[in-house]
Amino acid sequence: MSLDSLVEQGADMFAKCFGHAPRWKVAAPGRVNLIGEHTDYNDGFVLPMAIDRYTFMAADRNTRREVTLHSVTTGETASFSLRTRVQPGQPAWSNYVRGVVAGFQERGLKLAGFDGVIDSSVPFGGGVSSSAALEVAAATLIEAMSGQILDPIEKALLCQQAEHKFAGVPCGIMDQFTSVLAREDHALLLDCRSRTATPVRMNDPLVTVLVVNSNVRHKLVDGVYASRRKQCEAAARALNVPALRDATMKDLEAARSSLTEAVFKRARHVITENERTLQAAQAIQARDWPEVGQLMYKSHASLRDDYEVSCPELDAIVEIARAIPLAAGMIGCRMTGAGFGGCAVCLVRTEHVKTIARKFEEGYEVRTGNVPAIFSSRPAGGARILA
Repeated sequence: MSLDSLVEQGADMFAKCFGHAPRWKVAAPGRVNLIGEHTDYNDGFVLPMAIDRYTFMAADRNTRREVTLHSVTTGETASFSLRTRVQPGQPAWSNYVRGVVAGFQERGLKLAGFDGVIDSSVPFGGGVSSSAALEVAAATLIEAMSGQILDPIEKALLCQQAEHKFAGVPCGIMDQFTSVLAREDHALLLDCRSRTATPVRMNDPLVTVLVVNSNVRHKLVDGVYASRRKQCEAAARALNVPALRDATMKDLEAARSSLTEAVFKRARHVITENERTLQAAQAIQARDWPEVGQLMYKSHASLRDDYEVSCPELDAIVEIARAIPLAAGMIGCRMTGAGFGGCAVCLVRTEHVKTIARKFEEGYEVRTGNVPAIFSSRPAGGARILA
């Protein structure tokens, strides 16, 4: 669904729910991470881009000193009071908005009540940051309604804290930063320590980003993210460095005897993934697509074997990709997102997109019994106020 269609559908639903047209409309994109997975909370480097799939919010003030939100995706309506400090509640998706509202409250903003409708074309649970898109859309809406425009980095951090405190997910900064700061026709090389984002031009019309959603989400993912983060912190302590971003493979090999096998493997992934990410940014800038593709395949192997966050369905997608030679249009492929399901990201030659998509559809169903959802995207811009 195009952004224009999403806006029209969301505005129509607002009118049905609340009896009049919305006053404000905002949108924030999801993101796909080209390379640099599970490095952001290790002060490392990531290379995401925004996708042209958005979370849209339409809203108007009310006089009730409360927020009422209707989700087109779930069909549910959530309400919470603004007379006191906002707390987590039900339904669960409302916590992403509640957390953002609470962040503005902490900054001394006295919010008026508002009614809103949420609609989204960002695949839920697919590793393309549907949660961050909702948080950033909510923050952008509050900026529009209040006239209080935050510094972009402060805005991204506010949204990150909403996810930490209200959704209970100790995420890094990549997702929210990308949704806020993304530039059209660019990837972002994000230094997660200094919080600087360097645009990396990615406007080659001969190359297209293809996202393959496995349409599976394994329950095993519950708690694994926090566990991996703790293992990385343990490795950093053992290596006597502030974060794994500061470690080298030489340091890690020297300390191998003092680490469990699992902690060693987690650290090896992070250290080598940081190297791959910096190399990939240079290769994209130079349009050295074969090099980018090989780095993507190495990244997936490391996530599968060292970080152990892949799954059979994601591995099947990457294996299908590896069977398609460069001459037939496949450049590279890897899982993207936290893992255990969700999406894989591929770089393909634009002229071969339809043929390759068909190979994924046929091959994935044969291997897994599931049907993938596939879409292409150009690098999109960040969150915006539409009206």
